[in-house]
Amino acid sequence: MNFWDSEVWTSIAIPAVLLLSLLIANIIKKSIPFLRNSLIPTSVLGGIMLLLVDAIYKSFAGVRLLDTALFGYNGTNAMEIITYHCLALGFIASSFKPAKEKLTKERSVEIFNTGVTTVSTYLMQGLLGIGLTLFYAFLIDPEFFGVAGTLLPYGYGQGTGQALNYGAIYENDYGFVGGKSFGLAVAALGFLSAALGGVIYLEIIKRKYNRHRQSEDTPALSLGDVQGPDEIPMNGSIDKLTIQVGLVVCTYLLTYGVMNLLGSLIPSLRSVLFGFNFLFGVLFGTLASFLISKLRQGGVIKKEYVNPFLMKRISGFFFDVMIVAGLAAIRLEVISSYWMILLALGIIGAVSTFVYNRFVAKRLFPGYSEEQFLVMYGMLTGTASTGIVLLRELDPDFKTPASDNLVYQNFPAIVLGFPMMLLGTFAPKNPTATVIILAAAFLLMNVILFRRKLFCRKKDMQKQNQDSSK
Repeated sequence: MNFWDSEVWTSIAIPAVLLLSLLIANIIKKSIPFLRNSLIPTSVLGGIMLLLVDAIYKSFAGVRLLDTALFGYNGTNAMEIITYHCLALGFIASSFKPAKEKLTKERSVEIFNTGVTTVSTYLMQGLLGIGLTLFYAFLIDPEFFGVAGTLLPYGYGQGTGQALNYGAIYENDYGFVGGKSFGLAVAALGFLSAALGGVIYLEIIKRKYNRHRQSEDTPALSLGDVQGPDEIPMNGSIDKLTIQVGLVVCTYLLTYGVMNLLGSLIPSLRSVLFGFNFLFGVLFGTLASFLISKLRQGGVIKKEYVNPFLMKRISGFFFDVMIVAGLAAIRLEVISSYWMILLALGIIGAVSTFVYNRFVAKRLFPGYSEEQFLVMYGMLTGTASTGIVLLRELDPDFKTPASDNLVYQNFPAIVLGFPMMLLGTFAPKNPTATVIILAAAFLLMNVILFRRKLFCRKKDMQKQNQDSSK
């Protein structure tokens, strides 16, 4: 092997082209007023730009740019692998956070309701998505993979990584040709829905309440935001960032070991287990954070090793790279025949998520309904960071509880939503039962969500009837 051989530089060329796309997209977004005023994330813009450059190159050279010698003749698959890993790494970094402050009963209820709203929206997206694609397969294209619509909540509600995971399961285990690209395309439509829907709603708010959108620039950070008390120094004998990255990567290695062990014990569930890499990562990241905290309290560890500020930055880095890689991995030639159903899925996903979350926000979060709606709509069509971007346009200082709701709702959402995630692999085996389960679960989630209004109203009516009988 010579150091000038292309295979030596492949491991550098692939991340370099992703980061170059992000840098160029950032320059373009800052330079063009229309894009600067839009809510399209820079990572989405970078991914679309890389996808278009790749397509143009193929039209002239006959092969994808990502599949040339510089990228090891396999750059497209590498993009899928990067998307898969970055999903889990980003979530693991997010799980290393300080213990939650004590919450009041009312705030706990609002956080729980936010988690239920998340799961309920997943169920609604899944129900509408599978209903649409089953209808399409029955009336228009009998050869189409009828349960492809179950990718809608994974692409919209959970983002690029999960859309790829389940698309890969459908492609590899159930013969859905182009399943991975189909899932990634759904996720891309979700980001566009978040940006367009957010812009439309913000303009409505601006006209109705005379409220103005905020600048994209964030306030300056204080030293306390970067360096907490009793933390290890920023650049001691080992760099502080190295410690944070080491914790994240070692946790992911542990995650792989456990998934591999479980996959060996239960071979029939290997695809599902590895599809939940992010969930196992969050579990072990939370356990690692808890263990470090206990060792610190017991005096075994003298200094604080986890820095929330750096962990947020690491998480943001992985999610940005994930989005660019996920969009670049889309195989346009594979999904070109699916454009009609993809467009229909994108529209029904955007409209239903918009209407349902607006309905919930107005009735259950009356004190900050606009902020709650924006953060939930952004998250449930894009990612949590998309929700924060939308929220900052109305609440730049996060004075309302909407941002905290978004963070703390993860636990109830995971507990309540985990069975729904298993339906993704059950759907190809029994589509009819899947539709029935989704409908019943959606109804149940809404009963839980509006429990106070439903049961308190019933009690009030019974009391009125008792008073009138007297």
